[in-house]
Amino acid sequence: LLQEVEALVSHWNLYINLGGFFVGLFSVTLFGPWSDSVGRRPVLILPAVGMALQAAIYLLVMYLQLHVAYFLLGRILGGLMGDYNLILASCFAYVADTTDKRARTFRVAILEACLGIAGMLASIGGGQWRKAQGYINPFWLVLAASLAAALYATFCLRESVKEQKPAKLFTLSHYKAVYRLYTAPEHLGTRRNLALYSLAFFLLVTVHFGTKDLFVLYELGSPLCWAADLIGYGSAASYLAYLSSLGGLWLLQLCLEDTWVAEIGLISNIFGLVVISLATTTPLMFTGYGILFLSMAATPVIRAKLSKLVSETEQGALFASVACVEGLCSLVATGVFNSLYPASLHFMRGFPFLFGAVILLIPAAIIGWIEIWDSDHDYSHFTDDSSPP
Repeated sequence: LLQEVEALVSHWNLYINLGGFFVGLFSVTLFGPWSDSVGRRPVLILPAVGMALQAAIYLLVMYLQLHVAYFLLGRILGGLMGDYNLILASCFAYVADTTDKRARTFRVAILEACLGIAGMLASIGGGQWRKAQGYINPFWLVLAASLAAALYATFCLRESVKEQKPAKLFTLSHYKAVYRLYTAPEHLGTRRNLALYSLAFFLLVTVHFGTKDLFVLYELGSPLCWAADLIGYGSAASYLAYLSSLGGLWLLQLCLEDTWVAEIGLISNIFGLVVISLATTTPLMFTGYGILFLSMAATPVIRAKLSKLVSETEQGALFASVACVEGLCSLVATGVFNSLYPASLHFMRGFPFLFGAVILLIPAAIIGWIEIWDSDHDYSHFTDDSSPP
């Protein structure tokens, strides 16, 4: 019976995640470019309302003990209104609207650090709350937080798009705007960099999601055999990388270009995963977590680099595409790393982490190659503030 329940949970999780991803893929790429014309506030309000509706449906399912398929209905409804990915896209586009290019990387890093802090609080507080009162009550907090975000965006947030203009929502031109980011024939060097940075971002975030999902399984098994308290400390250590990366990025930016900050962040990530893959004792495992202290410095640099490659009127389209890439990363990471872990147990339990470290060599090479290429081929007239394309 337990195996049957586990199989059903796995299948429904897959259905819910796939349903949310594919519906969100079309809604995010619709709303993101639309926000370049009408403003960011509408596309911050819509997904917050959608997530509140999703939480309300989940509560109804649990209170009325409805069929689990209604969870899929709630997920699809949230996906139609943009879901979490649209909130991310809109927030990063808002930061791009309100910062100059020099300060943008650090501002994006602050936003990513907020994600880490929120994840740490949700992981620690949510787990204890669920243990004390069950699954239902935490969803009331989800509902309240989503409604609070919608009200804040409606009444308190200032619009960041300087030149708003009315635009139709249901039109193919929004999808074409995302397509043109990567295929427009003008400024070929800039568009090439856009595609390469997107590939680097995809590989980096896939490794991040994939390895993060396996940490608890790895810690529970032999020879570590961690108890609940150590697993909690390990989870906190992994989330603290967001804050340490923010501080490290601020310090490194005082003497290094953003590209080399990203490379140092990738080196931290690679060496940390290698140490974790070989960890057989608790001190060595925490040493790996310690080496990861700059591991989250590369993603804000790549987001900022992408933002600087497009014009002010394309920020919504850009971050909508990045949000879709991030959603795809989650699916790919789950499929690849969760399959690789049981397949490698008989010869090396930490092999997925070693595999992730090897994959990270590719974005490190891409970022370094772009920096070397651009130093030999001057594209400053495409991205310089004083001479826009």
